[in-house]
Amino acid sequence: MLQDPGGRQPAPHPLRLVQAFVNTLDRENRVEELEGPADLRRALADLGLLAESAGPLTDDDLVLALGVREALRALTLANNGVPLPSGATATLERASRAAQLTLSFEDGRARLVPKVGGVDGALGRLVAVVHEAMADGSWERLKGCPRDICHWVFYDRSRNRSSTWCAMSVCGNRTNTRAYRRRRAPAK
Repeated sequence: MLQDPGGRQPAPHPLRLVQAFVNTLDRENRVEELEGPADLRRALADLGLLAESAGPLTDDDLVLALGVREALRALTLANNGVPLPSGATATLERASRAAQLTLSFEDGRARLVPKVGGVDGALGRLVAVVHEAMADGSWERLKGCPRDICHWVFYDRSRNRSSTWCAMSVCGNRTNTRAYRRRRAPAK
């Protein structure tokens, strides 16, 4: 898995699963970890979302997973004030239906669990994590960096939940420097 910029601590479990899955794409450095079905299988298995015994995945599985990944990214960007594009929630709703998410009362705690396995079950588990985080209030802390070239997902550990950038030393400084230069540039 790709490293978080600026030495940020990752999100706590189970939100770390969503963060790690979404961050399989580093837009700024053009690093895509999910280039084929085998890469998707490895990533989902590494996250504990797909059994090692699961069979090979298909190109259709990859397309589905990339759609869910970008819908999750859109939700995290919305946590940072970026408008949510139409269709993002519909993608996640389709994933939850495909996973046949059902309510389970394991350990005296209500949880959503997928009734199916494979890619649908793995993606459904990610959607279930988002649901649980929304219910417990931790979801708002998982944010997407708003810098247009970045969109890296980070966990905001600030007391007042005011972090904006994946790393102030990277995106924050670049954005602030660009704004400063624009203000100081002679008018044309």
